[in-house]
Amino acid sequence: MPKSLRRALHCWLLLPCLALQPFLASANSQENFDTGSKPDYPTGTVALPSGSWILNDALLGTADADHKNGPQAVRLQRNGLLTMGFFVPNGASTVTVQHAIYGTDASSSWELWAQSEACNCNKWTKVGSTVLTTSSTLQTAAFTVNIPGKVKFEIRKTSGGLARLDIDDFTVTDYSGVTEPTIDNVNLALGNPSGAVADPSYPNNYLLAKPQYVVGYNRDQGKPNWVSWHLEAADVVSLANRQDDFRNDTSLPDGWYQVQGTSYVGSGFDRGHNCPSADRTSSVENNSATFLMTNMMPQAADNNQGPWAVLEGYTRDILPGNEVYIICGSYGVGGTGVNGYMESIDQGRITVPNRTWKVIVILPVGDNDASRVSATTRVIAVDMPNTNGIRNTSWGTFRTSVDAIEQATGYDLLSQLSVEVQTAIESKVDAGPVQ
Repeated sequence: MPKSLRRALHCWLLLPCLALQPFLASANSQENFDTGSKPDYPTGTVALPSGSWILNDALLGTADADHKNGPQAVRLQRNGLLTMGFFVPNGASTVTVQHAIYGTDASSSWELWAQSEACNCNKWTKVGSTVLTTSSTLQTAAFTVNIPGKVKFEIRKTSGGLARLDIDDFTVTDYSGVTEPTIDNVNLALGNPSGAVADPSYPNNYLLAKPQYVVGYNRDQGKPNWVSWHLEAADVVSLANRQDDFRNDTSLPDGWYQVQGTSYVGSGFDRGHNCPSADRTSSVENNSATFLMTNMMPQAADNNQGPWAVLEGYTRDILPGNEVYIICGSYGVGGTGVNGYMESIDQGRITVPNRTWKVIVILPVGDNDASRVSATTRVIAVDMPNTNGIRNTSWGTFRTSVDAIEQATGYDLLSQLSVEVQTAIESKVDAGPVQ
């Protein structure tokens, strides 16, 4: 249920690229930024086929390091702005924007804002969630707008800093009065539990996004606070063996300690996957990604190889006909491994948690997943002690409610669902089958 924490701010939605065309009085209108010239960052106005655009701390980039579909794209730095100097005449149902990091820069976050001419004011309203750009390959962020009448838009780079951001192919679908379906199968589709952000200024609530899963990372504990991922049958086709290439995650910010693949050696604790290896067997790349140490927690062997592993297998077994959203993590300090009780390992750089938890939302295969979660959706929540002696205990013994996990962790789980649905499903303790 909603708590005092912020609702999830960061997610990204993937859509097919749309055909290029200028803004016209048609169902789909697009600016591809391939004409005009602005080679420097100071504020300036550029005439483009769609109209005049104002670029502030932004330029039209043509460098090889600019990721673009045509000869150029908009490149924003610091807290750059890209603003329409005109109103789109037919309103907007949806907006899609292509985005990528510049060159090999760090991740950037940005937002879409809208202004309706009907208000006869200078009031801007944020549209959708903050977008996190992590890839050097152009991705498409999709926003549901549903504003009738004349409207204009602004992109605001919110992450500041030295990392630069490429923007290309800004597409508006005319207002139709019909709400478009939500895109699904995104690892954070059900919410960002802690409001984690991709900003090194928040080292213990750092958003680390991979194509295979998303991590809320805790630098000072050397492990995730939580990991979130989507699971469907296509993820577990047997195209890749277990890679076992445990290794440090070099994508962490400069200067941060990187837990090594050998950091757990001799500790008495397993390198416990949050997102399991067996949930990502569709390619070597996907399986290998689960062995990054930012996906690991110190886990007692009887927890990891006992009820935790059995629950992982049960989740995969229900996939034919179903798809699943999973969030898991750990909390507290101090667990008991084969060498006894410990509160940290690796010379104090990795915290040993006291409890491990998981929330599993099960849906029939379909579209518009978040909108299909209802008061009757099966949700499994477990909270297990990080200790030995439980290897043969059924995972069903550790079932609890989502509310109880939220109270223990302080997180806001499933925050993208309606308040009514959260209230209904988060107070229940699952009583379904365990095998």
